[in-house]
Amino acid sequence: MTTPQPGQNAPVFSAPNQNGETINLEDFQGKWLILYFYPKDDTPGCTTEAKDFSAFVEEFMKLGAQILGVSTDSTTKHCKFIDKHNLKITLLSDPEHQVADAYGVWKLKKFMGKEYMGIERSTFVISPDSKIAYTWSKVKVKEHAADVLKQLQLLIKN
Repeated sequence: MTTPQPGQNAPVFSAPNQNGETINLEDFQGKWLILYFYPKDDTPGCTTEAKDFSAFVEEFMKLGAQILGVSTDSTTKHCKFIDKHNLKITLLSDPEHQVADAYGVWKLKKFMGKEYMGIERSTFVISPDSKIAYTWSKVKVKEHAADVLKQLQLLIKN
């Protein structure tokens, strides 16, 4: 699957959150949605990213935006990750990588000479009419949540 680009309809998704409740794209109709994909719970970069988004959750909510993190980890692992780091965001479990496939972020990766399939760290801003408003791929974690917040503020102004 190719990565959806700004102006295109956001791919429809349905996945369980950390509490096992099914979350769908339609649940966010009329709201801004920050949908970010990350490789694995409780790893250094993913923990930093989740904590940074949690730190800005109030600012995102003031702008009418929700934040969803997506990885292939189980709902149980998500609960432990949220509890351990006091996260304030919702995490979706995508073990069959259907959501990651739909957003074009399930990719061939290389690490220490080995090739494997995994999630490429990516973020999508989805507008209230379910269109892709902005994308980041191959995300570097440092300052990313702040950058997403700034971009959302610009999108809302325009």
